[in-house]
Formats: sequence, structure tokens, C-alpha cells
Amino acid sequence: MKRFAIGLACAALLVAAAAAAAQEHIATLRPATPLAENGTPAPMPKPVNSDIRQVRNYPEQPPLIPHTIEGYQIDKNSNKCLSCHSRTAIEVSQAPMVSITHFMNRDNQFLASVTPRRYFCNQCHVPQTDARPLVENDFVDVDEVLEYVKSKEGAK
Repeated sequence: MKRFAIGLACAALLVAAAAAAAQEHIATLRPATPLAENGTPAPMPKPVNSDIRQVRNYPEQPPLIPHTIEGYQIDKNSNKCLSCHSRTAIEVSQAPMVSITHFMNRDNQFLASVTPRRYFCNQCHVPQTDARPLVENDFVDVDEVLEYVKSKEGAK
């Protein structure tokens, strides 16, 4: 029984030591600050506020928001986005109208106003900032993929 207790204690020590060692080598997006401490956060990046439409990277990508939305109220009672992007507001605001798909319910029936399931704009549409990427990205635009495929077909 005594050997079992000693063996159990040794196993517990090994597990604790392995956990402590692993904690020091976990790959994170944090700089050199240990996990148990709070580092100094980076300054908030500035929002892109150019009002210039961004190119979409793939078909059906929701358009990016090319302006700041700080202070916009979007809840079940109010949607600040629709003050410029609704069907009745676009003539004055010159903003693009929300897509016709935003007027379709889940049964693909068209409604007179934006469907409740498409009412919360920033669920899909996001503003951009001038921040550098946190991780490297090797994303290839769909046009580049099509061009690559076409060049390979021509080489045959």
C-alpha cells in the first residue's frame, strides 16, 4: 500500500511538472508576457473611414463596411445602418441599398421590409481597421485561382 501511495505521489508530481513546462511553451498570439500575467495591450487600431468600397475576395462574401460604425445602435428596436442603406433612404444618402436577399424570409418569400434574420448587420458585415494581421495569411483570391487553373490548362 505504501508503494502505491509513493507511486501515486510521484505520478502527481510528474503531471504537475509537465503541466508547468507545457504552460511555458504554449504558442499564443501574446508577446513574451507569461500566461499568468496581463501584458500591456496594444493601442486600438484606427478604423478605416474612407467610404470606398472594398473588393470582395470570394463570391457571396458580405461587403465590408468602409466607414466607422462607432456609436451605431443595432438592436431589436433600432438599426442605424438602415437610416442610410434602406430602400427609402438611398436616394438621399447615396449609399448602396441592402441586398434583395435581406428581404427574403427563410422560406424564400419576399417581405416588404428587411427580414428579422438579416436585421443585425454587423453579424456578417464588419468594419476594417489599419491593424497589421496577427497571423500570416496566404489567402489567394478566387480570380488568382481561376487564372492559375486557366494557365495550367493552356500548358497541356
